[in-house]
Amino acid sequence: MKDPIRVAVTGAAGQIGYALVFRLASGEVFGPDQPIILHLIELPDVMSKLDGVQMELDDCAFSTLAGVVKADSDHLEDGFADANWILLVGSVPRKAGMERSDLIRVNGPIFVGTGKAIQAAAAKDVRILVVGNPCNTNCLIAMYNAPEVPRDRWFAMTRLDQNRAMSQLAQKSGQPVSSVKKLAVWGNHSTTQFPDFYHALIGGRPATEVIQDEQWLQTDFLTTVQKRGAAIIQARGASSAASAANAAIDSIKSLIEPTPEDDWFSAAICSDGSYDVDEGLISSFPLTYDGSNWKIVQGIEHNDFAREKIAASVAELRKERDTVKDLLP
Repeated sequence: MKDPIRVAVTGAAGQIGYALVFRLASGEVFGPDQPIILHLIELPDVMSKLDGVQMELDDCAFSTLAGVVKADSDHLEDGFADANWILLVGSVPRKAGMERSDLIRVNGPIFVGTGKAIQAAAAKDVRILVVGNPCNTNCLIAMYNAPEVPRDRWFAMTRLDQNRAMSQLAQKSGQPVSSVKKLAVWGNHSTTQFPDFYHALIGGRPATEVIQDEQWLQTDFLTTVQKRGAAIIQARGASSAASAANAAIDSIKSLIEPTPEDDWFSAAICSDGSYDVDEGLISSFPLTYDGSNWKIVQGIEHNDFAREKIAASVAELRKERDTVKDLLP
């Protein structure tokens, strides 16, 4: 067996965390020969629930689980100590009557401290995936407050949006989800995101050839993907949990396993200025991973409709950045 890696999860006793940690412990993500030590982090008043999560982890008897470390959010450096992967799942949820800008301001100071703790305590090879919303700007704040952690280690999750979009295209076309490739999400994880159906493939053919209904693609398809989270809350009475955890798993796999030649994946990363997205913004792009490094897929040409949608999402990211500019050293 290999030496254990350490994987930290904030909000570990919450719905997403609960759906996530058992899959991490099982060997599904990092492989059956890779032991992991889980670092489970929660709010101080939720630590008793975390005890229950650990009991269940013990009872699963996973051969790949080499240990569990528990820490409360008042002691983040303990929770992040020597972590190779950090999954920032916990954040303050949006409440009735809150504007998006209010949510950003509430979460902002939390992610200032998170970034500082990551820089102070995590392993030198740490990679960070931000799941807690608004994830792009939470990631931006944490990244700016951990300047010694390379910017190519920071990711905000848009894989759930990609998965939602792939499922919608598969259902509309009557094809299996596995036939949908190169579905990229651009911009912000919000209702302005653009799931790019123009460059997606279904069974190796352009999605617009398989689904010859551009009106549906430009309207109902986009709206369904962009507002899926709200629809789930209305139907279920709670926000996406299992699907969000699944997307986090997919995100990690895509960042540690080489991307198939006929595909790419979505994540929000620190922009290098590609596609006229401001350098330094955390924005979603199509990415590939070659086994050593990830890179933005280059050379994609957008039509006027797509350019307008991407520009609107990037403009929202700029506005969010300006909202928290006092938190960016």
